[in-house]
Amino acid sequence: MPETPLRNAHEDLGARFTDFGGWEMPLSYEGVLAEHMAVRRATGVFDVTHLGRFRVSGPGATEAIRYQLCNDIGKVGPGRAQYTMALNGSGGVVDDIIVWRLTEDDYWVMPNGVNFDELLRRFAGAAGARTEEVQSETVLLAVQGPGSAEVIERTLGVVPGRFRAVQGEFEGSPFWAAGTGYTGERGAEIAVPNGQGEALLARLIEFGATPCGLGARDTLRLEMAFPLWGQDLDEATTPLEAGLGWVVDLNHDFVGRDAIVAQRSDGLRKRLVAFKTEDRRPPRHGYQLRSGNSRGTVTSGNFSPVLEVGIGMGYLSPVPDPAARLELEMRGEWREVEQVNPPFLEK
Repeated sequence: MPETPLRNAHEDLGARFTDFGGWEMPLSYEGVLAEHMAVRRATGVFDVTHLGRFRVSGPGATEAIRYQLCNDIGKVGPGRAQYTMALNGSGGVVDDIIVWRLTEDDYWVMPNGVNFDELLRRFAGAAGARTEEVQSETVLLAVQGPGSAEVIERTLGVVPGRFRAVQGEFEGSPFWAAGTGYTGERGAEIAVPNGQGEALLARLIEFGATPCGLGARDTLRLEMAFPLWGQDLDEATTPLEAGLGWVVDLNHDFVGRDAIVAQRSDGLRKRLVAFKTEDRRPPRHGYQLRSGNSRGTVTSGNFSPVLEVGIGMGYLSPVPDPAARLELEMRGEWREVEQVNPPFLEK
């Protein structure tokens, strides 16, 4: 099983590990609740080296990305980042992706780790574009929280703005960074060569970042109703059904465009709903949902450390009547839950 180059450093910090997307990665250090609140109140740092990273460059790079991904990278200038998706011919989500446009014809495409090989293959052979795997050569750390700007500034000497991408040097080696993340807080994701990973992690902690594991990253993203591929997104679910139609730009050609156009005309088969419970008991993946004649299951659910209630998301089919009450089955008992407009927290 692949593991982060920072494995020894995480062990020294007291990390507990888990299998995440086929990688052995830190689950927690002090505990999920403490790490969650460290990010909401101050600054946390996550090792997210398991995420995919490959470079697409050359005069054909922009058109390759425009065709393979449903958002339009052509509307994003150099020094910017974009959230987007790779779709299949039926409009289903093959993966959700962040793209960093570093220069005019030089991009980093960052899929989920479990989909890395497939996305790399999709871009191989694009006319006029060179595709280069950089995941194995780099460590990727995410610094998140209201205090992250100061920590990043002291560490790198520059703080990338929200969805801005920058390059520079850290202790004589290159770094690449963007103002992106998966928590809803201000912050950045920073890549450095493997040999500089431990130094970067140590410096971020020295300047005030709390080591955090992927357990807290999951509860943080859920409070923001950010989808997780493989649970809230998959190849049988379209961006429209997930409530993410804003990610789709129909003003260019891309894989899956015809299916999205047809669905906008014909209507949705299902729809994502978000809800919260009245107490601390968390809904779990696979719990049953119902609303009028609509049925479905929870795709993501947990306890919200900030709201101190259970929160969750799931799909209902057919698309439910907005006036019908939403119910959740927990331990054999149907309970009414409050449907909410995501995100659960305003940031």
